[in-house]
Amino acid sequence: MKRRLSAIPIVLLLLAMPARGGDLGDLVSEARSALLDFSVDPNQGGFRDTAKHAKAVLVIPRLRKGGLIVGGSGGSGVLLARDPQSGAWSYPAFYTMSSVTVGAQIGGEVAQMILVVMSERGLDSLLASSVKLGTAVEVAAGPVGTGTSAATADILAYSRSKGLFGGATLEGAWVTEREGWNQEYYGQSVRSIEILRNRKVSNAQADPLREVVAKVTESVPTSQTASSP
Repeated sequence: MKRRLSAIPIVLLLLAMPARGGDLGDLVSEARSALLDFSVDPNQGGFRDTAKHAKAVLVIPRLRKGGLIVGGSGGSGVLLARDPQSGAWSYPAFYTMSSVTVGAQIGGEVAQMILVVMSERGLDSLLASSVKLGTAVEVAAGPVGTGTSAATADILAYSRSKGLFGGATLEGAWVTEREGWNQEYYGQSVRSIEILRNRKVSNAQADPLREVVAKVTESVPTSQTASSP
């Protein structure tokens, strides 16, 4: 489903913007670190269980929250998709996520977030230029405990947070493809669907991320101690 970028509040896009230059490679590396954190966090057994069945994962290493009365949250991340035949994971496509929240808040918190895409409809929605979660696609907080199978939403959301940032509500959040970042990272004009489904491009800098995604989604233990976001 196509959405106009102008419909997304500009202030929230600014929250989601990374620094320029070589920071796209840094974002990929931070996504790998976030996955390692989730893989060893004793509170993320639900994530490790449902990730084994994922069609795709969107990793946002730093979801920032701002504002006191009317606040927003935003972050940049990467989406990888699993090949339905071979099970191999794609190279990453770049996205931002932004949302509006209303109510008493304390600003400045940072969280790590992973969206586990459980259905083809969920993946198809993210391949559009922009999608509003909770409209064309159902999103829900992921189950916490291990051994849970009640994953009926298209997308399940998991977060690790520091301080008072927790329980982020994603209903109404916008997820937007960053085609310009894809072009910068791969050196050619390329859409997310060409990266994730057609496997048109590659960048060896992302191979360590792909290896960790493969391990985490196969529930293979990793050897890093979880760190605070």
